[in-house]
Amino acid sequence: MTRAAVIGAGAWGTALADVLARNGHDVTLWALERDVVDGVNSTRENARFLKGYPLSPGVRATHSLTEALDDATLVWVATPSQHLRAVLRQAGKAVMPSATMCVASKGIERDSLALMSDVVAQETPGRPVVALSGPSFAAEVAAQQPTAIVAASESLVAAESIQEALSNATLRIYTHDDIIGVELGGSLKNVMAVAAGIVEGVGLGFNSRAALITRGLAEMTRLGTALGARAATFAGLTGMGDLVLTCTGSLSRNRAVGVAVGQGNTLEQALAGKETVAEGVATTRSALALANREGVQMPIVEMVHRILFDGHPARSAVVEIMSRELRAEQDA
Repeated sequence: MTRAAVIGAGAWGTALADVLARNGHDVTLWALERDVVDGVNSTRENARFLKGYPLSPGVRATHSLTEALDDATLVWVATPSQHLRAVLRQAGKAVMPSATMCVASKGIERDSLALMSDVVAQETPGRPVVALSGPSFAAEVAAQQPTAIVAASESLVAAESIQEALSNATLRIYTHDDIIGVELGGSLKNVMAVAAGIVEGVGLGFNSRAALITRGLAEMTRLGTALGARAATFAGLTGMGDLVLTCTGSLSRNRAVGVAVGQGNTLEQALAGKETVAEGVATTRSALALANREGVQMPIVEMVHRILFDGHPARSAVVEIMSRELRAEQDA
């Protein structure tokens, strides 16, 4: 039995804690929200973020980072991406020197444009870092529906430790060594899911969505290879797999935001009243800045940015994308 900590009790962090506990590990789940801590410990449910899914009795929640991290040799971080660095700094020396860090947050830090694995490595130096990503709605993982995702690290030993801790009859973990490609796939697909939602929101059909997904994958791959990732990674679970799920699945928060915007709502209206974070909104800013820094063309990302933050009409944006200069498919 391994002592494990999950930092962040949103839907995904809660689902991961449940998997670990069902696999026989000693699990502490850290939550910022006191009602989440109380609910998990008293009713075995995270009613705020994962309502309707009873949790294993082995999951214990706490509001104290020090308590959560005490003696934990495996640490999952699943906070919203833009809060990850601050939470790790608050944790400070409570993270054991021998701990393996697994980052389950998906995004690109706004100011530094760092990937989440880089943030973890900077804030908890000397510890191996694993990125966890792939097509996985938290509710379906909690419901023990068959799911396959990827644990990527420069250290095969670290990736295998996460693989062994999480894998069971319904959750299959594959290892990978292209941590940049795996992380970018998990981050950029959220922007494409917002775009797919916008396409649906303006009333377009399956042809348009298929074109959006395919060209979105091309943009993701271009930026990834410019940053040192392998193109083949984007054809796998954390690229095409996660992209298809998030662009088409009814449980996708990012797609839902895009649908609302495509129907004429402002971004503020689309986000109003939602407990969960649509990472694609913040990632749109970071992805465009990263593409500009690297000199990579990402017309879909650029158009999503204009729609979300500049008030550009969604229907006009679709026409403009379709009117771009004609070129070969394998060209930019």
